Amino acid sequence: MANSYLYRTQGTGSSYDIWTLSMWVKRSGLGSLQGLMSTAGGWNTGGGMAIMFSDADVINIYNPSQGSGGGNYNQCTRVFKDTSAWYHLVFRADSTQGTQADRMKVYINGVQETSFNMGNLPSQGTDWNNVNKNGETLQIGRGGSSGSTYFDGYMTHVAFADGQSLAPTVFGETDSTSGIWKFKSPAGVTWGDNGFHLKFENSGNLGFDSSGETNNFTLGGNGKQSLDTPANVITTWNNKIAAAATLSNGNTTSSNTSSSNWNRASGTLAATKGKYYAEFKMTTQEASQVGVIDVDQAYGTTAQPRNSSKAYMYKENGQKGNSGSDSSYGATYTDGDIIGVAVDLDNNKIYFSKNGTWQNSGVPTSGSTGTGSAFNLDDGFFYTFINGNYDSSGSGRIDANFGNGYFGTTAITSAGSNGNGYLFEYDVPSGYYALNTKNINTYG
Repeated sequence: MANSYLYRTQGTGSSYDIWTLSMWVKRSGLGSLQGLMSTAGGWNTGGGMAIMFSDADVINIYNPSQGSGGGNYNQCTRVFKDTSAWYHLVFRADSTQGTQADRMKVYINGVQETSFNMGNLPSQGTDWNNVNKNGETLQIGRGGSSGSTYFDGYMTHVAFADGQSLAPTVFGETDSTSGIWKFKSPAGVTWGDNGFHLKFENSGNLGFDSSGETNNFTLGGNGKQSLDTPANVITTWNNKIAAAATLSNGNTTSSNTSSSNWNRASGTLAATKGKYYAEFKMTTQEASQVGVIDVDQAYGTTAQPRNSSKAYMYKENGQKGNSGSDSSYGATYTDGDIIGVAVDLDNNKIYFSKNGTWQNSGVPTSGSTGTGSAFNLDDGFFYTFINGNYDSSGSGRIDANFGNGYFGTTAITSAGSNGNGYLFEYDVPSGYYALNTKNINTYG
């Protein structure tokens, strides 16, 4: 997550020249320098090296021989702008190789990258600056000493093999049914003196090394554990179709940036069948509304969501809105209130709660009867969550909880029941699930 990173002081390594870095990442922010791994000062000094996403959303590999990023520099041509999926990145370093292209091999989801710009890899036998060097700092999630180069997104299974050049098949494999590249638990790896495997599975110690080498990291900043994994992707707000809103906190916070347009944000995942639940905290409520919308109407406009024919919204004044019209529905809500949205796409109903109380005496488990439902949804469309804010001062903020158990960086007060492994503030209606790839495939 932005403004957080992990760091440790290295011991004497097995090799300055040969190592492998494997990591699974899901991007949130785009268009800025974001570090994946670095040593010492990183990309902007002559002392360190860094692997980063550039402000053009490509991967840069720096191993400078002089200040200001000079010296050895390599850049993939592939652009990384998908914020809804996980990438598996493998960097296979071996500067002892006689062929220059073999000194740093890059793999994306198991496939080797072969197209580079500005390729300038180290001379044969040149050390990777401060990698595996005793007493030097290694960072994960930051590109240097500058605080402006934090990685913005999610990471898991960050593995480093000191003195080993390992193929991506050590850390991933192709699923025999779907053909999708998936995580594989590394086995039989010789990790080396500075090797590590960070799974990010321990919320109390995100830097715990699972390799057996006890090369634990320290957390800098307020990074949080996420339940979003390569095997099960949780929906977030989609920064590719956000209209005017600024997204942060792993694309779960939507904030106003415009005082002249509606600030909207809609989800990265959508479903046409199944029952799904999410919560939205009105951290700073400003003419807010939340609900669901057909994905084909989710982008390309800065109008308020309720204007759309297939948007079904609960508004801060207590009204419900759809297709440009409002009608009486439930209680008003304001700063600090938590709105629950339960959408039943098997029976095409939607229900809203305020601080755990279902409005209009709604019964989300009533099935086709639809007791107290806010709307009858049109059938056969793919719906995703959406919110909207309008404020002349541009200060509105809504924090979404799609099942990770946080509103922004603040943990829920106490977990409700029926979360099915996901964490919500209030009880989830029986038969409803977090909107993620696993539940869409199972129940949708």
